[in-house]
Amino acid sequence: MILFGVDPGLTRCGVGVVDAGPGRTVAFRSVHVLRSQAGADPADRLRVIGEGLAELLDRERPAGIALERVFAQNNLSTVMGTAQVSGVVMFLAAQRGIPVTMVTPSELKAQITGYGNADKAQVTHMVTRVLGLAEPPKPADAADALALAVTHAWRSFRAPRGGAAADGAGLTPAQLAWQRAERAAKRPGPRGSAR
Repeated sequence: MILFGVDPGLTRCGVGVVDAGPGRTVAFRSVHVLRSQAGADPADRLRVIGEGLAELLDRERPAGIALERVFAQNNLSTVMGTAQVSGVVMFLAAQRGIPVTMVTPSELKAQITGYGNADKAQVTHMVTRVLGLAEPPKPADAADALALAVTHAWRSFRAPRGGAAADGAGLTPAQLAWQRAERAAKRPGPRGSAR
């Protein structure tokens, strides 16, 4: 199953493409950084990013897209560009019937490294290791996009009852931490109330 991870940005938009298999296996397919000129008209910049993404979507035909959720920043122009590109991604996905999953930066970090406050270097290191890459993906937008795709692959995986992932066999420490967190979130609290 082909999955995309998209790190939205108006100057640089990272697109990571992975193959997701059984047992939370994931393999690198490709990574792309779509770029637009900083001084150009915003509408033209969105067109350039959108056309590049549309071409990738039509070529790869992913089963799903993980999109980094826009979060508050001090720089309003940066957050606006990120939000605009996110809208383009959702529009193109909806046109093609591709489901989009929103992922926050802390969810991404927790999934990939097992620690929600990990820094970019730790995320890049784990993505490089998990995908068996010869060198870290650059720039950071590429690494983040691949991390989103891996996160989506791991979240999408549902082990059959009694399967390998049910007992933790073959999972990385980050995957095991995520599995424990998922199980803890499903456990009822005191007197049967949800936590």
